[in-house]
Formats: sequence, C-alpha cells, structure tokens
Amino acid sequence: MANPKIKSSAQTVKKSNATAGRKPAAKSLYSKADLEEIFRRFSIQRPEPKGELEHVNPFTLVVAVALSAQATDAGVNKATRALFAVADTPEKMLDLGEERIREYIKTIGLYRNKAKNVVALSEKLITDFGGEVPRTREELVTLPGVGRKTANVVLSMAFGQATMAVDTHIFRIANRLLLAPGKTPDEVEQRLMKIVPDEYLYHAHHWLILHGRYCCKARKPECERCVIADICRSPEKTWDIPAPLVELPAQIVGANTSS
Repeated sequence: MANPKIKSSAQTVKKSNATAGRKPAAKSLYSKADLEEIFRRFSIQRPEPKGELEHVNPFTLVVAVALSAQATDAGVNKATRALFAVADTPEKMLDLGEERIREYIKTIGLYRNKAKNVVALSEKLITDFGGEVPRTREELVTLPGVGRKTANVVLSMAFGQATMAVDTHIFRIANRLLLAPGKTPDEVEQRLMKIVPDEYLYHAHHWLILHGRYCCKARKPECERCVIADICRSPEKTWDIPAPLVELPAQIVGANTSS
C-alpha cells in the first residue's frame, strides 16, 4: 500500500498564506462530481443521521435548540430530561414558571436569560399560535430566543423540511474545507443550499455537523479517519487516503428522542 501523502507544515503555511485576506469565494472549489461523491460517502457512513438533542415533540425541540446556544448537546440533554418530564407543552412550561425552570437548567450557560426566553416563547406560542409550534421560518424567528439556525433545525427535525442549520461546526467545516466559504452563517447557508445535491440536502446539515464534531474536529482534524480525505481541498489536510467507507454504529441519542 502506498504511503499516504503527509503535508509539511511549510506547505500548509504556504497555502494558508495564499488564501489569507481574500474575500470568500462565491463558488465552491469542488466540482459537481466531487460534491456528489462527498455526500454519497456521508450517506453510506451515516444512512440516517440524527440530531443529538433529546426532545419529545416540536415544542420541546424548540426549547432544547434554544437552550443549546453556547452549550453542548450533552449538557442540554442532561438538564432537559427532568424538565421535559414535567413540562412538555407551552402551558405546562408556563405553569412551572421562570424560577423553577431556572432550577432545571442552571447547569447550562446563560441559564437565567434562557429561562426568561423559555417562558416568553411559551407565552407567545399560546397567544399567537394556539399553543402549536409554527411551521414557517418567518413565524419561528418571532419567538423569543429563536434565531434562524434554531428555526432551521426545527423545520428539519420536527417538520421534515430540507434546511441548512449553520451551527459552529458547519460554519467551521464549510470554511476549513473551502466547501462553501463565507464570512457569516447566512452566507455559508446560502452557498451550501446551492451546492449540496438535491438528493442529499435533507440530511446534509446533520452529516456536516457530525463530521465536524467527531472527525474534522476544531482543534485538530483527524484526517486519517476521514472518508473524504482524497477529495478534501482544505489547506490544513494532513492525509490523502480516505478511511474505509463503512456504516458507523447507529447513533444512540436518547430513549425519548423522536427525530
């Protein structure tokens, strides 16, 4: 077997300097065939990717995603299991009240402000939407604590719409791989929506999130474990031979997850 190509630090610095200071390219560096192959491999590796936030219905999903800002999914799940057991509707959440909600989520960053938002969004769902989670992005972003990313996650996971929820992992991956470079999450979202092949669009945001979380990690990408190492255009790449393309073990998200 041929030795994989290991890039020197000098090569990496040279490439990094070449791209430094440039405005993000409006066009991906990957051909249509490359993009088809990237997402084909992701689809084999994870045929049914799932979001890792536990929830029992669209309402608890909205709350979980809103709570996940600047927090890990694992940390949110630990806090919300007990919360959702007693308050899985806007009405029950309002009955619980802000002070008691704080007690459930106090291990999560910014929990005081998040507790206020949970109460406020519960009130708005009741007064403006009859207690039901709306099914459009325009309506979802009117809820306190709900931005475009949260709305996209809810539209995808709760209502089966093909969206691109650009979190920190996707933003990093899109720029690091030069897949859909952009200065803002909105730019990256727009570019990914244009380049991801239609047949893979529904699961694409989960594939990219999971790839960034478990393989192309923030501090140091694990290129030798990457199934697209031969296609990747990242100047940080250290390995050119793709990892074996096999289906990964099924994700275990939580007994109450309905995504």
